Amino acid sequence: MMNHSINQLTTQFTSSALLKMTSILSPIVLTTLQLSLMLTLILVALPSFAEQAETNSNTETRESYSTGQSTGEPNKKSREQILRLISQRKVLGDNDQIQNKALHITRDELINEKQQQANKRISASFFKRMAEIPNTSSVARSFSDGSFVIYDAYSQLIEDYDYDGYYQTFSVTFDADFITYSAYDEAAVYAELYLSENGGPWEHYYTTDAFIIHGESSDDEFEVYSTLQQGFNSNHYDVLIDLYEVGYPNIIASYSSDDSNSLYALPLESSDYDLEYVEYYEETHIHGGSHSTIALLFIFGILLMRQLSFNQQL
Repeated sequence: MMNHSINQLTTQFTSSALLKMTSILSPIVLTTLQLSLMLTLILVALPSFAEQAETNSNTETRESYSTGQSTGEPNKKSREQILRLISQRKVLGDNDQIQNKALHITRDELINEKQQQANKRISASFFKRMAEIPNTSSVARSFSDGSFVIYDAYSQLIEDYDYDGYYQTFSVTFDADFITYSAYDEAAVYAELYLSENGGPWEHYYTTDAFIIHGESSDDEFEVYSTLQQGFNSNHYDVLIDLYEVGYPNIIASYSSDDSNSLYALPLESSDYDLEYVEYYEETHIHGGSHSTIALLFIFGILLMRQLSFNQQL
């Protein structure tokens, strides 16, 4: 009871002291204090807003449509067929992100993820994946000792609808080789592809299906066609390719813009920046007959007025 009374007296004393203090201060001083408090709160909140805006910018939704194929396949599709297939997927909304072929993560993050998942993989899933690839042995093996190399890679710029020099559709083709003592050795591999915007971090944009490479043959190139649909600024992008052997987490070969100028500074943008250019023509119809008639009547009127004026003078 006594504690309650003491607390009540303390509260009353504090309130009365604050009232007395504020009554002494002039309105100008009070306004200044209020503005200072508001400014302090704004300065404290600004970093949080900036951090939130940066987070939202970094998590911008990206959407792309890609398809890949080995050039050595007997049923290889033409460029027109591939672009038609991509257009059909765009209509259905079946993008690379939905297929889990494009991950919104950096290269370092993907490498760490593969390493963490390496010990969790079960051999049954590996043999199942190997069984889906024709003409390969089911023996679990890895040649991750430098026996693989990407011999060459190049890009092609394909679609630029607004003719501003930035393309929404492009392709990357690379030749992976398997170097052994026998020219008949084969290996099942796949590639992770990355884009770096204007020298920024490598962002993953496509995982290829598994494909077979035959020794050092140049007939087993792999090509990837991609259309950037959303979330890619109009800028210059470098390309990097990491090669993996199926079932193993280590990179066995890499190739990037450091190795070829054809993968350096590609002018790209997503299709939301690449609106199709439509040129409008304004048709102007001139009826020569009517205008000529009016001009002749005008000249005839002037001549008639001059003649009447001349007659009056006489």
